Amino acid sequence: MLSFSNINAQDENNPWAISLGVNAVDFYPTGEPAPLGEFFDEYFNARDHWNILPSLSSVSASRYFSNGFSFGVTGSINKISQFGDEEVNDLSYYGLDGTVKYSFQELINSKVIEPYLGVGGGYTWVDKIGAGTLNGALGFNFWMSENIAITIQSTYKHSFEDYLSSHFQHFAGLTFKFGGKDTDGDGIYDANDACPEVPGLAEFNGCPDTDGDGIEDSLDACPLEAGPAEFDGCPDTDGDGIPDNLDACPTVAGLPQFDGCPDTDGDGIPNPDDKCPDVAGPVANGGCPWPDKDGDGVPDKDDLCPDVYGTVANQGCPELTEEVKKALNAYAKTILFDTGKASIKSESAEVLQNIIGIVNEYPNAKFNIQGYTDSVGSDALNLKLSKERASSVMNYLITNGVASSRLKSEGFGEANPIDTNKTRAGRANNRRVEINLQK
Repeated sequence: MLSFSNINAQDENNPWAISLGVNAVDFYPTGEPAPLGEFFDEYFNARDHWNILPSLSSVSASRYFSNGFSFGVTGSINKISQFGDEEVNDLSYYGLDGTVKYSFQELINSKVIEPYLGVGGGYTWVDKIGAGTLNGALGFNFWMSENIAITIQSTYKHSFEDYLSSHFQHFAGLTFKFGGKDTDGDGIYDANDACPEVPGLAEFNGCPDTDGDGIEDSLDACPLEAGPAEFDGCPDTDGDGIPDNLDACPTVAGLPQFDGCPDTDGDGIPNPDDKCPDVAGPVANGGCPWPDKDGDGVPDKDDLCPDVYGTVANQGCPELTEEVKKALNAYAKTILFDTGKASIKSESAEVLQNIIGIVNEYPNAKFNIQGYTDSVGSDALNLKLSKERASSVMNYLITNGVASSRLKSEGFGEANPIDTNKTRAGRANNRRVEINLQK
């Protein structure tokens, strides 16, 4: 005889199920004449009415389709020794049935108890007499694990022929479901696995979290290194608030404007690009300060006198002090000229060398040579003579190595006297040459 098997908890992941167990056939509570009883009368009177073959007597196989529905085929055997209240001579019983079953497990939201209903039909033989039946079943699966359940089921089999009485067939046994595909072996079936070929975690629908930081690899910018969610799963080794994957200097705390690299000397050039990371310097010199050989605060590149200490105001060259200016003019006033002429007397050679020595100490300085006369003679003649004498001194200096670009000569005649022209000594003082610094 055929007994319908369970198809519980079958789904797309485990579509196949096999049930093995024992069946019991009861003709009594079917509402037929004696020796049978009314419907459901003494339904649980197994001692007096149930026919049980004490061995594996029922096998079924089923396949899940969708939405809780499955279809199964069951084969069963038994021996009939009780026909209601009468004993019979061990009649053989064979059944082959097909059943469509609907599971209520999702409706009751239980992972353990699965009630189900089934309808179908089959063919039953009793002592070589066979007839078709219309079957209705009620059963329960009690799932002990994901794949194994204890199954109990009761099926009413209504016969289409008078020579075969309608009857109940009960079943108790184990159900095994299988057929689920889990390619990566992570315990999550491929149908529900977002990453079916890579072992993963249930909380990430089967996708991995390789670094274990709670962020699945597909959303983790650094899937091999653990990091917080605020940095999309990337670490911040140096703790500067810039994740390592965006940090050009991931092991040294730095600044956002330099992609996480430091600027130790604060010159606006990050250390990796700074040739002198501990000393501030301009970008044009690779972050190093410009050299200043003479230490006067004026870089050599801007220092017109890089080997001589000078002042910033004078572009790195030394400035003439008042003492030097006075000494220069003291020498200049002692230059002697031939009377009424611009030619320099030979005894002034030593004075002129002293003047050249002072001028050469200040190579960046420019000088203005100014000639003056006393009031004797005409103004025109005195002006001409003063110009010529100043020019004569300038030419002497140029001839002796002073650059012409540093010198300028002028004559002012009898203007700007420094003494009286009424005495011989005063007029001698007014006949002079002055050498002044050009500003």
